[in-house]
Amino acid sequence: MIYMGEKYTIIIEEGEDGYLISEVVGLPGCHTQAKTRDELIKRTKEAIELYLMENKANIIKTKFLGLEQLEVEA
Repeated sequence: MIYMGEKYTIIIEEGEDGYLISEVVGLPGCHTQAKTRDELIKRTKEAIELYLMENKANIIKTKFLGLEQLEVEA
């Protein structure tokens, strides 16, 4: 279960198929997808709960600082 006060930063993107995809910063491999934002948030919370139950001993606390976009010529 997520305890009161625990906050997790998520990145939300839209896939080519129109689905929304969330990735939880600091929890490697913790991600999900859904058609709507409300459903995505619900599924992301469930994914975090499952992740924490399975990986309790291996969680390393980090502090999210921000996002940047870089342009690279390919």
